[in-house]
Amino acid sequence: MKKILIANRGEIALRIMRSAREMGISTVAVYSEADRLSPHVQYADEAVLIGPAPSNQSYLVMEKIIDACKLTGADAIHPGYGFLSENAAFARKVREAGITLIGPSPEAMEMMGNKLSAKAAALRYNIPMVPGTEEAIGDVQVAKDRAVEVGFPILIKAAAGGGGKGMRIVERVEDFEEQMQLAVSEAISAFGDGAVFIERYVGSPRHIEIQVLGDTHGNIVYLFERECSVQRRHQKVVEEAPSAVLTPEIRKAMGECAVNVAKSCDYIGAGTVEFILENNKDFYFLEMNTRLQVEHPVTEQITGIDLVKEQIKIARGEKLSFTQEDLKINGHSIELRVYAEDPNNNFLPDIGTLQTYKVPQGLGVRVDDGFVEGMDIPIYYDPMIAKLVTFGKDRAEAIERMVRAIDDYVITGIQTTLPFGKFVMQHEAFTSGDFDTHFVKNYFNADSLKDSKEEEAEVAALSIAQFWKNNQKKTIEQTQNNESSAWLNNRRN
Repeated sequence: MKKILIANRGEIALRIMRSAREMGISTVAVYSEADRLSPHVQYADEAVLIGPAPSNQSYLVMEKIIDACKLTGADAIHPGYGFLSENAAFARKVREAGITLIGPSPEAMEMMGNKLSAKAAALRYNIPMVPGTEEAIGDVQVAKDRAVEVGFPILIKAAAGGGGKGMRIVERVEDFEEQMQLAVSEAISAFGDGAVFIERYVGSPRHIEIQVLGDTHGNIVYLFERECSVQRRHQKVVEEAPSAVLTPEIRKAMGECAVNVAKSCDYIGAGTVEFILENNKDFYFLEMNTRLQVEHPVTEQITGIDLVKEQIKIARGEKLSFTQEDLKINGHSIELRVYAEDPNNNFLPDIGTLQTYKVPQGLGVRVDDGFVEGMDIPIYYDPMIAKLVTFGKDRAEAIERMVRAIDDYVITGIQTTLPFGKFVMQHEAFTSGDFDTHFVKNYFNADSLKDSKEEEAEVAALSIAQFWKNNQKKTIEQTQNNESSAWLNNRRN
């Protein structure tokens, strides 16, 4: 494998290119017209323009990606995350073109890409499941009867869903029919698939995911967990590794379950098995993501394993160079997704120009980004600017470093999630580890940041007042000393 095309953009494209360069592998960037001046284009050894700004005319066009491979002689494609990374049809086209996809097989993608087939595969290994249905339900009355058996509240979920789309929480049996119809309608609109199933609604869950790696020789290991419970709109904002609440026994049980889920689909490469944790002890299989995760850096920080390099080695047919027993947790790591969003306005995307852009530095601070000062934030793509990652000998130090890094991160011209990140780091629920996926709903609103800013302004004003008071005192003392000295001098004369 001498040349890799990265079928992605921004920070993840750069992150992949850096690992490839360390391995002596050439890289090819693809870019849309909106990303012509993007750092990932400048960093790559070669770059190919693949179309206009909208992703459905550039990054999502399979033929353009494959043609760029043929044009440049790239013998492998790394899809990153998002775009075509979990598209089984794309994986098949890549394989048919004689190009290596750095990722799992299309069959594994299909099996795990649908929540119902993923559940069916996991059940063969007796993986714990949330009580509910194991197949799609189209008959409202049958679904309602099953919901009564399971007990309310009930969660209706789209089989092909993600990001909270096609999902409805039903508190009462009287509302079930209407909510199911809405869920089906939304699932068809979002995914072109109206299949839904039901589960008992877990009221205060934690979102825990396990990183797995599988090679072509039948070896699968888990690289411990990531806590992803701080979310907005069912999407993660803060992640950390390890979780603050898992015992070694639960960690081992979840890890072994994750390995079995990977075995159930003959998984190859890097993948993530997601669970919900109830009462900090009972866990249930949620889904599997058949790609590299946005939050993979926190796993890299605590294990010392470069996941992108491992993906490349596995795609080359190499055997994993370590076993489960070789893996250990060292320290603690936290990631904040720095989005171009306004936390004071329900986290709505904010577009504009990065008038000032200064990243934090120092021991235990990592910034994976894809922007430089003066660049515009495109409206066509995900609004994430960077992943801010800190590492410490323990959780407290990782939190302290994150607060410092947020303060050192200077972005003007747009609103970002940096103030929200600081709010999280300093909130008692987070620092104590006593939180769940309802953190934002329970603790955060627009006034939270307003109060924080007012408190900071008050502290700053008191500090300035104290400074002037001390300075004035020193001036008076210095004047008195000077007068005393003058009196003594005059007396001596």
